[in-house]
Amino acid sequence: VYYLSCRYDLSSGLGFSSLFLTPCGRFDVLVFYVAVLLGNGLVVSIIVLDKSLHRPMFVMVCNLVLCDLLGATAVLPRVMVHFLTGQKRIAYYPAIAQAFSVHTYGVAAQTILGVMAYDRYIAVCEPLRYHAIMTSARLHCCCALAWLVALLLIAVLFAFHVNVPLCGRTIRHVYCSNRSILSLACTPTTASNIYGLSMTWTVSTGIFLIIAFSYIRILQASLKQGQTDSNVRSKVFQTCGSHLVIYLLYEIASVIIILSYRFPSVSPNLKKFFSIMFFIVPPIINPIIYGLVSKELRSSIIKHLTVTAAGSVDSMHVEHRKFGCFHQ
Repeated sequence: VYYLSCRYDLSSGLGFSSLFLTPCGRFDVLVFYVAVLLGNGLVVSIIVLDKSLHRPMFVMVCNLVLCDLLGATAVLPRVMVHFLTGQKRIAYYPAIAQAFSVHTYGVAAQTILGVMAYDRYIAVCEPLRYHAIMTSARLHCCCALAWLVALLLIAVLFAFHVNVPLCGRTIRHVYCSNRSILSLACTPTTASNIYGLSMTWTVSTGIFLIIAFSYIRILQASLKQGQTDSNVRSKVFQTCGSHLVIYLLYEIASVIIILSYRFPSVSPNLKKFFSIMFFIVPPIINPIIYGLVSKELRSSIIKHLTVTAAGSVDSMHVEHRKFGCFHQ
């Protein structure tokens, strides 16, 4: 339950507490968030530290992981505060900031996956020209564009909040979102509704078409090349499979949330459960998928963890010797 202090008072009384406010539930959310931080933080650290991974695919993976961290951090800490303290108040501007981050996460995840599909298309269909096309400058331009598009689209969406008076007090959601805040408006928000639906449809359809086109061409190229070399086909499927699985994961999670809110018979607790899972499941699973599928990333993780563990053991031995000499 959330209340807007300062300018407005909001409360979210959707049975969120009855669903999660048990000692086990509190511990689960903490464990999930720690898992998100450790898994995604490890992937980002390895990609940054290992210069051999400073390649387009891994740079884009790093951007996707940062996007996951944004989404999880926007929602889960607030949920944990609610669990641990029972605090249900949130100021107006923090509510807007949380909603902005939530929607940026949703759009940026799609645009980054679209850029990754384009990268895989160039790598498979134009292998000889890949490094000439996907230069360092173009790579960073594509990543920046993915974030810029998301930020601009969401900035326009939240521009509709300016000078909109709120009459309601209760946010019927687990977290603050554009729709949950504007549903409290004293006046109709038709323009915001039209823009929001148009933006969602345009982004989702556009990214779907980009990914569909890329994978149709990739499939054609892999089947053609696989006639002469079966290793080529298996390598293509291994490289592109992780990207496709992650895209489907986001889409399935989004569809489940949308459908749950379209059927009144679905219990409020179940709707909230599906909503919160959108910020837990993809951020936890994505590092696992890339860690298992990408041999280079997996090897680098094992190497760095082994070196770190060995260094810790050596330090313990040195301290032990110093301690022994001191007592002698």
